[in-house]
Amino acid sequence: MSIPWKIKLIFSLLKPIRNLCFSSNFTINRPLLNFFDRKTRPSPPFSDDVIVDPSRNLWFRVFNPSATGNAGSDNQPLPVIIYFHGGGFVTGSPDSATFHSLAHRFSQHLRSVVVSVNYRLAPEHRFPSQYDDGFDAVKFLDSSVGILPPTADFSRCFLAGDSAGGNLAHHVAVRASGFEFQRVKLRGVISLQPFFGGEERTESEIRIGNSAPGLTVKDADWYWKAFLPNGSNRDHPAVNVFGPESVDISGLELGKSIVIVGGLDPVQDWQKRYCEGLRKAGKEVRLLEYPNAFHAFYIFPELPECSMMMNEIKDFMKIN
Repeated sequence: MSIPWKIKLIFSLLKPIRNLCFSSNFTINRPLLNFFDRKTRPSPPFSDDVIVDPSRNLWFRVFNPSATGNAGSDNQPLPVIIYFHGGGFVTGSPDSATFHSLAHRFSQHLRSVVVSVNYRLAPEHRFPSQYDDGFDAVKFLDSSVGILPPTADFSRCFLAGDSAGGNLAHHVAVRASGFEFQRVKLRGVISLQPFFGGEERTESEIRIGNSAPGLTVKDADWYWKAFLPNGSNRDHPAVNVFGPESVDISGLELGKSIVIVGGLDPVQDWQKRYCEGLRKAGKEVRLLEYPNAFHAFYIFPELPECSMMMNEIKDFMKIN
């Protein structure tokens, strides 16, 4: 694995923090985890927070590239990216420094208004809380006026997510396919190493196992146990979307998808099976694979794969 030493150091420091906060009985020391989760405040007019439902802490952070002057004319329509952060469904938020930075880069590089959604976290809130929050955030956008910059083009909306957020984006797209929106027009799904799985151990899980940075098979198993309803296994349709318990999506309007896969990601085989499942269901999907990319490589903008990924996503959005 050709990984810069600084990145190896970061992951080596994160490992003991994870061990301190995550218990073997699939609970989390949330106060301690929050202590280590560095937060970033919004900076109006570049970014600002919008409350959707305070009773469940459902809110989102809006990133406006027009405010920086990098999006050209102030009157130029800009696509909208509804983004769901990663973290195994159990960690992170739009104001976590890592995900704030990532959403900001999406906004700047993709010349888009980015809506980064804060959803409830497991194990305190298990499936389907995250999917409910994601879908409700989209409905809120559709029914509310004046919460996004005037340049936001609701006719060109994309669902996007990294890791667990990529899983979430897929399931929100499935729900949205049967809903009549007034303004929001979903054009496609942008998935960065979406988090899927199953009971079977795939070749990449066996080969890479717990040796790669970013995500290990052991980590993935823990996340699924914390997320799924008690008594469920990894063939649950939330995890194995084209597995033995899955539902047929061939009749749904999902739009086109782009899926980013890393060659050092242990769950890459599940991401590729996801693409195959979409194609068999009659959906158009573009698979991009970076052989030297580990899980969550996209949080390190200095890596060359990050620039390549941004350019590919920009091209995808232009034609959809």
